[in-house]
Amino acid sequence: MQNLIKQINKKINSIIWSLVSTGIVLLMLAVLIVWTDFILRLVFGMFVLVLAYAFLYGAYKVWAIKRDIENHFKF
Repeated sequence: MQNLIKQINKKINSIIWSLVSTGIVLLMLAVLIVWTDFILRLVFGMFVLVLAYAFLYGAYKVWAIKRDIENHFKF
């Protein structure tokens, strides 16, 4: 049971770091919004890409936690 808790804790920590790094990238891109129309389009495109990556990464981590729980309890 301790091993399962450690694995879940690791995966949650990696999700947290992913969200923090995504937030930092979004903050840096938010500064670029104030300049030109091209930069605005570029930033919006990057925002969509970062958001898509965050959702895909979150889905993968939730699936990995589900798989670990199933393997631990042998469902």
